[in-house]
Amino acid sequence: MANLLVTGGAGFIGGNFVHYWARTHPNDAIVVLDSLTYAGNRSTIAGVEQAELVVGDICDTDLVEKLLRERRISTLVHFAAESHVDRSITGPDAFIETNILGTHSLLKAARKVWLDSGTGKEHRFHHTSTDEVFGSLGPVEPAFSEATQYKPNSPYSASKAASDHLVRAWHHTFGLSTTTTNCSNNYGPYHYPEKLIPLFILNALSGKPLPIYGDGMNVRDWLYVEDHCRGIEAALFNGKPGETYNIGGGEELPNMAVIERICREVDRAFTEIEGLGERYPDAPAARGRLTSELKTFVKDRQGHDRRYAIDETKAREQLGYMPQYDFEAGLRGTLRWFLENEIWWKPLLQQY
Repeated sequence: MANLLVTGGAGFIGGNFVHYWARTHPNDAIVVLDSLTYAGNRSTIAGVEQAELVVGDICDTDLVEKLLRERRISTLVHFAAESHVDRSITGPDAFIETNILGTHSLLKAARKVWLDSGTGKEHRFHHTSTDEVFGSLGPVEPAFSEATQYKPNSPYSASKAASDHLVRAWHHTFGLSTTTTNCSNNYGPYHYPEKLIPLFILNALSGKPLPIYGDGMNVRDWLYVEDHCRGIEAALFNGKPGETYNIGGGEELPNMAVIERICREVDRAFTEIEGLGERYPDAPAARGRLTSELKTFVKDRQGHDRRYAIDETKAREQLGYMPQYDFEAGLRGTLRWFLENEIWWKPLLQQY
């Protein structure tokens, strides 16, 4: 039996990780530390009996130390972060505080409890990061590897790059047992509706415009969130302390292709699921029209990176990681989850 502390465990990726870990490791105890900002939601982990929610800030080093000691935590999985690029452009301060100072706070607490006053017990500090720290790729450049130079272009990616460097330093300087994963664009259940896929699904259901930045040809690698959780699990069990691993979905697609698939899946759902038109009468598909009619081009985001792509060779060869969901299956499952869980996402639309 292991005791885990999961920061940001009431958010999107962290919440999915809590569900995944509870299902695959039913004898482990999970403590979730989350400040329940706009993207954190109690209902995301409601019903997970193994998970104890502690409402608090990762910048509260004393609280983190207390949890590590009193709950006998041996594994800390760090998801807590400000992650929306648009918000980082309009308000970067929160990203500096949470992503940099918050990670520093966790590292200080982990060092104090596990190393300075620890018993020598095995431990692991796992840091979850992003492929955005590597910057933007040209159309024919090779995919990001773990050796790719960092070139962050947004306040968000710059703050995550800084946190990555802190984790590396705490391993090399102080001997903290760390691993870091840099993931590509996640999607799936419990995704906050400011991001592309959930936003476009919910806008399609309500007949609202589907806002497309620029020409819509920015390319991303799409990773189903359960595959990401599986990759983190592999890093925890098989990863070498101090190493970083890229976790991708193997689905490099331009935004327009993603949007077109969302439109097709929504149209398909209205033909296959009885009563959907009555539930969402404002959707074009409820009136026999195409969801794609809602596509609307808008001014491009400032500093919008053109292309991300992940080379996951190291994770595959050293961790045994392999994504199990292709984009078609993952997107279809995501849409069906949102259709079946209106009670989760509908209250969020009132604050977004």
